[in-house]
Amino acid sequence: MAAFGDSVTVVDETSAFRYFDARDLLGFVDGTANPVGAEATEAALIGDEDPDFAGGSYVVVQKYLHDLATWASYGADLQSEIVGRDKADNVERPDAETGQKAHKTLATLEVGGVERAILRDNMPFGRAGSGEFGTYFIGYAGSVSVTLTMLRRMFLGDPLGMYDRILDVSTATTGTLFFAPAADLLASLSDAA
Repeated sequence: MAAFGDSVTVVDETSAFRYFDARDLLGFVDGTANPVGAEATEAALIGDEDPDFAGGSYVVVQKYLHDLATWASYGADLQSEIVGRDKADNVERPDAETGQKAHKTLATLEVGGVERAILRDNMPFGRAGSGEFGTYFIGYAGSVSVTLTMLRRMFLGDPLGMYDRILDVSTATTGTLFFAPAADLLASLSDAA
């Protein structure tokens, strides 16, 4: 931070941690569907479709606070239905044929039968003294439209009105979308200055 000097002001600082077997504070394994290897690179980095920005990434950061007491009152079966995975063994559950979709479905985007993935890194956090508990979400995408469509589906619903029921117990208190340029683009900007 010292390198930024007076150009940056810290307005929120959150210390997060790993929890059990990569579970979030809602009790579910997180990142199960994350791409790996070359698929992770393809999902997270801008490719040749936008050559001026290739190698960069669109990074969305959101801090969610959870109402853990209400969540606990739902019971494991309803929680599993809302998330779309079994809480105990992390096995994916099918969505109902019509109506409400699970979180895992609303947060997955398919275009022309091909899944458009992002690379997610969620971290649980908590401060017992303040009663603040939640998830810090970071998503990396090669296309900003993928992230925006996922968020639209979660917050507005698909179909409209059938939003992600995790939001009944989770409140986004921050949300920012960054463009993170590739190192060679940063170097070229520095050279031009």
